[in-house]
Amino acid sequence: MTVEAGGRTCRPGRPDDAGFWRAVLTGGGVTTVPRWSVAPVAGGAEHEEAVPEGVMTAVRRLAHDMAVPVSSVLLAAHAKVLAVLSGEHEVTTGYVAEPGGRPLPCRLTTDVPSWQALVREARRGEADLLAHQRFPVVELERELGLPGPLSEASFDPFPADGAFDLPPGTVLRVGIGRYAGGAVLRLRYRRDALDAAYAARVAGYHLAALRLMTADPGATHQARSLLSGSEIRFQLDALAGPRRELPRRCVHELFEERVRDDGNAVALVHGARQWTYAELNERADKVARALLLRGVGREDVVAVVTERDPDWAAAVLGVFKAGGVYLPVEPHFPADRMARMLLRAGCRLVLTERGSTTNLAQAVDMLPEVRTVLVEVAYEETRATGDVDVDVSLDQLAYVFFTSGSTGEPKGAMCEHAGMLNHIHAKIDDLGIGEGHVVAQTAPQCFDISLWQLLAALVVGGRTLLVPQEVIWDVPRYLDTVVDGRVNVLQAVPSYLDAVLSFLERCPRGLPDLRCVSVTGEALKKELVERWFAAQPGIRLVNAYGLTETSDDTNHEVMDRVPDTERIPLGRPVNNVRVRVVDESLSLVPLGAPGEIVFGGVCVGRGYVNDPERTRRSFPADPYRTGERLYRSGDHGRWLPGGKLDFLGRRDSQVKIRGFRIEIEDVENALLKVPGVHAGAVAVAQDVGGRRLVAFCCGEPPLADDAMREQLGRWLPAYMVPSGFHWRSDLPLTVNGKVDRKALASLATGLDGTGPRDGGDTTGSESGEPPRTPAERRLAAAWASVLGIPQHRVGRHDHFFDSGGTSLTAVRLAIRLDRLLTLKDLTRNPVLADLARLLDARAASSPTVEPSTEAMRDVLLTHHPTPRTGPAARPGTGPDDRPD
Repeated sequence: MTVEAGGRTCRPGRPDDAGFWRAVLTGGGVTTVPRWSVAPVAGGAEHEEAVPEGVMTAVRRLAHDMAVPVSSVLLAAHAKVLAVLSGEHEVTTGYVAEPGGRPLPCRLTTDVPSWQALVREARRGEADLLAHQRFPVVELERELGLPGPLSEASFDPFPADGAFDLPPGTVLRVGIGRYAGGAVLRLRYRRDALDAAYAARVAGYHLAALRLMTADPGATHQARSLLSGSEIRFQLDALAGPRRELPRRCVHELFEERVRDDGNAVALVHGARQWTYAELNERADKVARALLLRGVGREDVVAVVTERDPDWAAAVLGVFKAGGVYLPVEPHFPADRMARMLLRAGCRLVLTERGSTTNLAQAVDMLPEVRTVLVEVAYEETRATGDVDVDVSLDQLAYVFFTSGSTGEPKGAMCEHAGMLNHIHAKIDDLGIGEGHVVAQTAPQCFDISLWQLLAALVVGGRTLLVPQEVIWDVPRYLDTVVDGRVNVLQAVPSYLDAVLSFLERCPRGLPDLRCVSVTGEALKKELVERWFAAQPGIRLVNAYGLTETSDDTNHEVMDRVPDTERIPLGRPVNNVRVRVVDESLSLVPLGAPGEIVFGGVCVGRGYVNDPERTRRSFPADPYRTGERLYRSGDHGRWLPGGKLDFLGRRDSQVKIRGFRIEIEDVENALLKVPGVHAGAVAVAQDVGGRRLVAFCCGEPPLADDAMREQLGRWLPAYMVPSGFHWRSDLPLTVNGKVDRKALASLATGLDGTGPRDGGDTTGSESGEPPRTPAERRLAAAWASVLGIPQHRVGRHDHFFDSGGTSLTAVRLAIRLDRLLTLKDLTRNPVLADLARLLDARAASSPTVEPSTEAMRDVLLTHHPTPRTGPAARPGTGPDDRPD
């Protein structure tokens, strides 16, 4: 028996059928269809749309000219649509080879230069499939243990009249049939996945692909959008943030207005110190005058190297008042990194304070043209009063924040006053910050979020509470500070919020004045949101998303209950911000389809300081708005019904660890500077304790972990130093000879999620001697829980920080052990057996009591441990390992 299909005569199976289908089924990847239904319901529905006779005539002409069946041209258009819907160049569709038959998987690539090439690729895939169609594919799928079809879409080149059913596992079925009235495009779809309007748009994409393909077969297809004009207008306008008229004054000028309104109101609180609006303004004016005396002019960069205290606030405002550009540099950064930041930014003046670290002195020694001025000296230099009379416009540069750079050089993102002003007003609007409200300032100066935390309350007549770092790491003290300071708004990374919530779940207490918690820096898990609203149902959560290059946050998801979405969305764009999801060519992708998140509008910064090439790549011209620029984030996402953004991850090597944005190549470049390391790579390990960096090194002889940390600390801040080092004879490679990143991730985390494993190269686990005493076994159980490793892998001579522990996991361990240990105990006794002896000694000398809120203070550190040499010095215990 023979069967005619797609212009090919097909005969029963051949000996090479099994090999062909095995390659298809194990080729990797499943093609999915976006979900887009405002009100999902069970069942299926159908959409039919007439294909204009001119289009079908052009399709037949193209098929004739290329000597292929018409079905190949139709399949090429379908493949293009699937590529656009899935965001992938390699797609799979089910192909119905014979009427009423089961769809067979047809793999195609759309990564070809032209429409003609796409038709040839479709013909190749179609012909190969038809040549092997008699093989029992279902049995092979069962043998391979495949969970379902390789595509949620199927294609029927010539559907028969009557029933047009959805095969199992299929969301969308597409066919073009000939009827008395002409060709008809038929779509059958699942109503729990797609609604009628979306199905109509998908039909339009198929027709658009056919029109473009037949109009100019030799043209490139990659940059051609299939979207209709109405959908483009909807995405550009309806999905943008609301238009809001902003004041025509800079942030520091709005602060000055508040000073004139009520200069005696308290503006800043830092421990026992309080500054009124008038006192803060007077000091900021003195700083500004000191800068002007030293020649600071319009957009001259001024670095501020101070602790996070009231003098820091005065310095920031002083730089803005003088028309300068604020460059934050933390005192704890390595001298080499400080020097590179100052040099890259073209900074010639540094504001600092007495007692600053020697790192700054070393950095300035490398740059003889850079001068320093003490904030205390600036206060005493002039007796002039009144606001500084410097005209600062909204299009002027406000600040430069450095982020991790993929070339090993940090990159300085430049943002203007207008972007900063817009962001601060978005925070005021969405977080409900008003006159008399208190905002907790907790973020380190190197984070852009530190600015809104400092300034938002001061713009509306509120109060900023500067929370010292040692208080942040002592959760009971932190909560006491929030309550005693009557904080209304605070911000935290999810990992830190989890630690706070763990404490509150064990020791419930009220937070009477807290109204809103902004969560940022890491993906917010739904489980954490559920726990939060179970514990604090009256306090809103705001999932905030944005980047340094976009003047900080661009999206807010404001929640007063747990959303009914699968993941916590990023929310809608804030005022005056335009967010788009695009393909590689910056063309809009269909609603619900994955793509790169890009930004437009007032939020877009000026670029990277003194780095035109990187600026050109990341800040391209806006193809939809002449004369404007976009920022390409490198983040991938999709739109959800209702106009909210959903985050899907990154496709480059940039990651976030405890809120810090890190380029993997930055760490790897530093790794290769270490003497003795001739090859190295870095992966991210994920466990219940959070995400952490793990380094894989090749070299002889292997260096001790402490030596590696000391070397890397010369070039990297503490938060970028890996927590573990694994020495190997070579790095895993792909077939193309590149480092196999997926294999490294498996080695770092373990295929079953139980921690690092690589066939023998392990660090800090399975020390060979299991726990012996009851105290050791109790510690091992708690240890395993917070580190996310099996208890049997915890040995009595294991080192907590070598096993992947950080400051945050140490906080969790202390909470889990109730009142028995402090974090200081753990940093001084990081080996399990030593810590157990301390437990036993305390149990022998102290009666057992129920833990209380006051007693729980002893669980956590009373001051943040500082880095030191010796076996207990570990990443995650230094001053740069902090949330934000």
